[in-house]
Amino acid sequence: MIKLHHQTLQDFYRWHQREESEHDINPVAVYRREEFSCSRSLESGRYKFYKVSLCVQGSGRLGYADCGVDITRSALAFSDPHIPYSWEPYSAEQTGYFCLFTEDFLSRRKRHGVLPSSPFFQLDGDPVRFPDEEQTRLISYFFERMLLEQNSNYPGKYAVIHNYLDLIIHEALKMQPSHLLFRNTAAFRLCSQFMILLDQHFSEQGDWRKPADFAGQLYVHVNHLNRSVREVTGKTTTTLIAERAVLEAKHLLLQPSHTIAEIAYRLGFNHPGNFNIFFKKHTGLTPTEFRRQTVCSS
Repeated sequence: MIKLHHQTLQDFYRWHQREESEHDINPVAVYRREEFSCSRSLESGRYKFYKVSLCVQGSGRLGYADCGVDITRSALAFSDPHIPYSWEPYSAEQTGYFCLFTEDFLSRRKRHGVLPSSPFFQLDGDPVRFPDEEQTRLISYFFERMLLEQNSNYPGKYAVIHNYLDLIIHEALKMQPSHLLFRNTAAFRLCSQFMILLDQHFSEQGDWRKPADFAGQLYVHVNHLNRSVREVTGKTTTTLIAERAVLEAKHLLLQPSHTIAEIAYRLGFNHPGNFNIFFKKHTGLTPTEFRRQTVCSS
């Protein structure tokens, strides 16, 4: 076993000894579990992408933070970049499906469907469900349809895949929770409150806020907030604010009605040039390059 911390999609493919294919570099990709080395152990680590997995056959222990659940029957599991997870297989046979997607995928679909606000991707959510036979067949069908769309030439295939992910989440909401309980520490509760406040702020106002501003709203000292966030997520409060600002910037850049200057001022930058520097630092592209690249790929 090896430790993988803040693993990227490229790291994930290398770990599974797979070469990048055309759809590997896109913001969403769907696979069958038997195509990957799901019978190998994976130590706890954080991953820079989201994952929705359906285990149809096979058993093992799925760990989240310092909790875990035994998978001995069909299971539907959700993971995100904020909670470290691990996998310890009990059997060599592992079949099913999984879908990987990035923040870019969420930013493009941010105002659509239940995926961006899914409770399964919340810090205090229960990320595992156990579908019955009928539900397993239905969700397997959704994954098969996503595989077909992924391999098609249809220009709107990623929107269709997003819709199937929404259907999977709706089915999961009908199921009973697995009662996988996360540690109920003060740090975990405070971090969860911060993440909710961060998302609400950018969704409603969008301008920049410093860690001290959020600490004031949560009635805690900024140093206490920073320690709690770092303990739970492995990232600084400043990093999470910047990542959320980048996500909001990408969403706004996808709307041609907003000029880059307007987006810069909305996010709290005094000058568009400062916004350009910030955006390129975090994405490798200028806002103009991102907008042009996105239009060309849509």
